[in-house]
Amino acid sequence: MSKIILKNSDEIELIRKSAQIVSKTLGMLASEIKPGINSLILDELAESFIRDHGAKPGFLGLYDFPNTLCVSPNSQVVHGIPNKEPLRNGDILSIDCGVLYNGFYGDHAYTFEVGEVKPEIKKLLKISKESLYKGISEFKIGNRIGDIGFAIQKYNEKEGYGIVRELVGHGLGKTMHEGPEVPNYGKKGKGKKIQEGMVIAIEPMINMGSHKIKQLNDGWTILTSDGMPSAHFEHNIAIIDGMPKLLSTFKYIYDELGISSDEEEKFEITSL
Repeated sequence: MSKIILKNSDEIELIRKSAQIVSKTLGMLASEIKPGINSLILDELAESFIRDHGAKPGFLGLYDFPNTLCVSPNSQVVHGIPNKEPLRNGDILSIDCGVLYNGFYGDHAYTFEVGEVKPEIKKLLKISKESLYKGISEFKIGNRIGDIGFAIQKYNEKEGYGIVRELVGHGLGKTMHEGPEVPNYGKKGKGKKIQEGMVIAIEPMINMGSHKIKQLNDGWTILTSDGMPSAHFEHNIAIIDGMPKLLSTFKYIYDELGISSDEEEKFEITSL
């Protein structure tokens, strides 16, 4: 992974604009995700939506990835390739989306419920998403990157969930993956020092069972080794005046799904 590149307020605003296009794309998709639809249709909708907003799909062609979205149902963790397999009632679907706009990337993810989902899977999604905000809270001046991973790991492991080790969050800017690496596990006080102007993607990948994973022969799709479900949530965050501020948002998803939440309030940007 490349070096850490600190951003000024103008650059942070450009990343926020890219992240917001991703947020709006995920919000648009939220109303389309239901039993019977397939992920290839979702991919086509997303590409059109992104291009209509004057941006480019950030994943399409990146490292030779063939699509706009990474779509990962059920036991797939990340990097699933869109296909014509219909979604079924009770599935979950992780969607990771990236955008390139004005020279900067946005990149975040959400795991959606398809129809009626079992209570134990709802709990997995709830705890995984809550752990994302636990991690964000530790992204502040005076801490180190290990503090983020420690908070995420502790919150999930108390429920018996497995934290994927091989895949991590990352810095974000003019390239999709910059330094530092941001693991979802770690030790307090370890890792790179958090600095003003850092922009990162924090993205817990949490398995209901074992933390171990395997890869399909397509060279992309990562899935749990034991076939248990996995959840993935991701935000883009900047250090502004020493504190974590969200550049992405789930509010467009929540508006479509009728969800009320105040989880993002303390991380909102008031000024740049």
